[in-house]
Formats: sequence, C-alpha cells, structure tokens
Amino acid sequence: MQNKVIIITGSTTGIGKAIALRCVAEGARVVIHGLEEGWGKAVVDEIGKDNARLHIEDISNEGAPGRLVNLAIQSFGKLDAVVNNAAMVSSSNIHTTDRAFIQRILNVNTIAPFELIKAALPYLTQQHGCVLNIGSVNAWSGEPNLFAYSVSKGALMTMTRNLGDTLHRENGVRINQINPGWVLTETEMQRKKEHGLAENWYEDIPSVYAPAGRILRPSEIAAAAVYWLADESGPISGQVVDLEQHPFIGRNPPKDTSTIKASK
Repeated sequence: MQNKVIIITGSTTGIGKAIALRCVAEGARVVIHGLEEGWGKAVVDEIGKDNARLHIEDISNEGAPGRLVNLAIQSFGKLDAVVNNAAMVSSSNIHTTDRAFIQRILNVNTIAPFELIKAALPYLTQQHGCVLNIGSVNAWSGEPNLFAYSVSKGALMTMTRNLGDTLHRENGVRINQINPGWVLTETEMQRKKEHGLAENWYEDIPSVYAPAGRILRPSEIAAAAVYWLADESGPISGQVVDLEQHPFIGRNPPKDTSTIKASK
C-alpha cells in the first residue's frame, strides 16, 4: 500500500473511516469523502493533513465523481484505487417504496459508484489500479424491511462481476467486492436506538445473529479491504466475498424464533 492514492467514499464515519485509517497506516494517501464536514475534518486531523484531503458532497450530485477524481489528481498526482463505500441505508418494503424513493437509493448506492469508476478509469488504467465496492450480504435477497437497499446492493454486485471481467481484460483494472454482514458502526448504533432498542443493545445479541457473542467491527472489515486494495491480491478480479460470522446459504434455522422478533 506504500504511496498508493485511494479515494474512499463515505469515509467520514463507519466502515469507510476504518478503511481510510487502515490504508494510511499501511502507507497510502487518501481522499476522504462524506456529508458530515465536522466528522470529515476530525478524520483528516487523525490521519494527518499530509496524507489526506477532504471532499464534502452528496456523491449522487451531477459531476461529484469527477470532482473527487480531480481532487486526488491535483493533490497527489495519481490515483491507484477507488473504494465505493458511500450508501444510503433506509428501511422500506414494497408497500412503502415508491418510484422516487427507489430511484434515490439506486442513485447513491449503484449509479454513483458506476460514475466514479468511469471518471477514475483513465487514471486507474495508468496505474493498473483497482476498485473495491462495499456491498452487503443483503445483496443476496435482503431483509423484508430493507427492500430498496437490498436491490441496490444486488445491482452493485452484478456490476462488480461484469466490470471485474471486462475492465480487467481491456484496461488492466481489477474490480472486486466485499459484502459485510452486521457491523457495529456509529450509524447502525443510532439506527437501532431509533427502532426502540436499548442504548446498549449491541451488548446482548441473540446467538442466531452473532455466534461469536458480538457483531463485526468496522476495523475488521477494513482489515479485509486492505487485501483487495494491495498488490498482494495479484490478478484476482470480478470476485465477491461475504464477510459475516455465519453462512447465509444452507444455514440451520433456529429452533426458537422468539429472540429474532425481539431483536428486530
């Protein structure tokens, strides 16, 4: 990772922030991006201003991907990798999802990553660089109350496999994806409290969701992300890896589902 330049969207908090911290610890320089300017400045201060630049903007704004790429090139002279992490996580089902809502989710979670890849491609081609898309295990089917979000992550996964093949062949640019499971981010902590759970809800997770007795930490996702961004992953491209503490396919269902209802 030494001297690599990486754009990480949605990196003012959560998984994106953890990836940024880990990348800089491994010798990279990063462009921090998000919506929260105060949080973003705090991340840059923690990382060091020589190693980071900050861009505050909705990634789905017209021209935003190009502005991120320009900032990386103007600041550091090159671009080695892009991490598409920014996403909207909003509850919805078929009854509460209308055209405008699902379009908004797709714009942020699927179309903006595509546009950033396209804007970055000439520079990634020069460096034989890579893209890491941050998906979700919900891409495989999703929760009933995460309909639009799950659809957007399923589309992102298909895009990863498609471009991971074509761009690797044509441009020498690798594209892979990790699908995190349930992660204890700042926003997830707040989201669950808004759903009526206790302040310390994450200290007592039913074993059906967390065989380890806890859910994943952002730093653990970041540790996995570094492999795909570094040269050690070699020529691997077009791959999607689930990062969860239990299998989603072929898993034995719990005998007692009462804890599931209580935890939702």
